[in-house]
Order: sequence, then C-alpha cells, then structure tokens
Amino acid sequence: HVQLVESGGGLVQPGESLRLSCVASGITFSRHDMSWVRQAPGKEVEWVAGITSLPSLFRAASYADSVKGRFTISRDNAKDTLYLQMNSLKSEDAAMYYCATWTGNYWGQGTQVTVS
Repeated sequence: HVQLVESGGGLVQPGESLRLSCVASGITFSRHDMSWVRQAPGKEVEWVAGITSLPSLFRAASYADSVKGRFTISRDNAKDTLYLQMNSLKSEDAAMYYCATWTGNYWGQGTQVTVS
C-alpha cells in the first residue's frame, strides 16, 4: 500500500517561508524520481519542481520558471522524505501542494499553502 503523506503547509504572509515535507511508504523511495505539483482553486495542476533519484553527487533538480530561485526541492532517501523549501512566498503561490512520483503513478493527499 503506497502512501505519500505531505505536511508543512499553512498560512503565511507574502515574503515569508515554508518547508513542505512528504514521507513515502510502500515504495522504494530511493528509486523514484519525485515531483512537487500544486493546484490553486479554479486552476489547472501546475508542476512546481522535480528531483532525480540519482545518488546525491549526480542528483539533478528542476523548477518551474514561476518558482525558480525561490523554491528548493531536496530529498533524504534514508528518511524516505521529499522536501520543498519555499522562500519569498507570493500570493500566487497559494495552492494545494502535492508530492508525486515523477510518473504520476502515486500522489499524496496534499497540504494547503495560503499566502495572505
């Protein structure tokens, strides 16, 4: 039974920071490329960031232009955990944030980020 459980969302003011976490179980986390995606009310799902499953020396991360320079995706394979550090938050970053495997086969239940 695969579970991706996000946490760390909340209400912040513009310019503040949040760190999201996603704990995986039921999968070999270290073997999966992972992503963060988000969906704001009335809008389509937007890919935010992705990170490869490669060993840290070779690991690569990529970002949507809208978050580049402000968000950092990372992972701790020993803890089966994916992170998203979000700095300089803007009102347009408000959304439900989901972690997912890169293929989209598995998604978490989401954590809400409100910027106001």
